[in-house]
Amino acid sequence: MKNTKKIQIEMNRLGSRGEPFVFLIDFLMEKPLIFSVDTPPEKLQWQTPKKCSIQTSAIKHKLTHWKTFPVSFTEYKKGFDLVQQHIRSGDTYLLNFTQPTPVKTNLSLEEIFQISRAPYKILLPNKFVCFSPEPFVKIEDGQISSFPMKGTIDAGTENAEELILSDSKELAEHNTIVDLIRNDLSLVSENVKVEKFRYLERIHTNNKDLWQVSSKITGNLPENYASKIGDILFSMLPAGSISGAPKKKTVEIIHEAEKYDRDFYAGIFGVFDGHNLDSCVLIRFIENQNGKLVYKSGGGITFMSKAETEYEEMLKKVYVPVG
Repeated sequence: MKNTKKIQIEMNRLGSRGEPFVFLIDFLMEKPLIFSVDTPPEKLQWQTPKKCSIQTSAIKHKLTHWKTFPVSFTEYKKGFDLVQQHIRSGDTYLLNFTQPTPVKTNLSLEEIFQISRAPYKILLPNKFVCFSPEPFVKIEDGQISSFPMKGTIDAGTENAEELILSDSKELAEHNTIVDLIRNDLSLVSENVKVEKFRYLERIHTNNKDLWQVSSKITGNLPENYASKIGDILFSMLPAGSISGAPKKKTVEIIHEAEKYDRDFYAGIFGVFDGHNLDSCVLIRFIENQNGKLVYKSGGGITFMSKAETEYEEMLKKVYVPVG
């Protein structure tokens, strides 16, 4: 945690001086990294909706081979049942349960980074690639916004939009996350409100199209927010949408149920330009583990969740967004 505190203080220092920086924070906040915005591409590449660290070039790669090796349903259900046991005991009421899925493909991490299409893309060379659809927080002229994403359905399903928005389990899960994020923003800002509730976004993948459900929550930061930018970020971590509620106990249960290291998966990435900030949750994530590629994915579990449905959602999220 010593390095974590050091990075937090450095973020505050750079913020107070209006100096831009880029950062990566792992799920457990044990080994955060900070970079200059002009870090060479062999060390880090990134792209946000408004900024990019690299020059785009003509794409010459195609995804022609994609095979997944997920955990069995039986193995998944062991963790799922443990989560449900904790829910019944009142230890957690929403937990984002994830598992690793080894994948084989004809493309390297860098090639996947180049062909993927997402609002946020990050490549830590030889470590991981992430193509995230989910913002974490944005800061623009003193207003902080968060966009929790909860709810996924195959867009090819008949009446998919109506089904996902009318699903009582999905609604309860989304309400919980909105409340959690609203509370997180209240720690650092005032006049917190939900500006948009449960809107749909369509995502194109190498397998199928998906609908995902998000909300927008905003608050007003104090005038000196830039000098506390590190404090603001770390006070809201881990991100509620990929941990659960209540956070501290839920993270303990995640460790017990998942039995693997999330590492930078489900952490955050962000860019501070000297005044404003844009960041994302590190989901849709492929990691290099000793030369083998592992995709990490999952979904939120509540007392209404069914193991078969949650298992299928985890598998749906093992994709590359293309086209």
